[in-house]
Amino acid sequence: MVLSVTAANAFIDSYTISRDKLPEEAQKMLDEYFPKAKIGMIKVDRHLLKKTDYDVRLTNGTTIEFSNKGKWTSVNCGKKELPEGLVPKTVMKYINKNFSDVKVVSIKSRNAGYDIGLSDGVMLRFNLLGQYKGVIEIEE
Repeated sequence: MVLSVTAANAFIDSYTISRDKLPEEAQKMLDEYFPKAKIGMIKVDRHLLKKTDYDVRLTNGTTIEFSNKGKWTSVNCGKKELPEGLVPKTVMKYINKNFSDVKVVSIKSRNAGYDIGLSDGVMLRFNLLGQYKGVIEIEE
């Protein structure tokens, strides 16, 4: 009985605001791209079959998801522009040429590339080489 309770507790999500609970790579990313931002909350997601991941909410409203190793998997700045450097150069070049009147406000890293959110609500998909693959239809 005690063993099953202990095992169940090992997979309960926890919350913290301590930056040092994040993997080193995640801390470096925050220092580089969000140096002045304060952490509002960190949710440590523990999964039974999947590795732990981290959901970080900054006090400015930005949300960042990190893998168990500390690599960012998604960044959403709400209505604010993503920090320069988070979006691959080839992707930014395409967006600046074809969508010059909008800002990039979110990015999600996928196995096959990136999903980019624009300030007008449009989501674009790019492959790992930064080649445009189309608009993503968002289901309401």
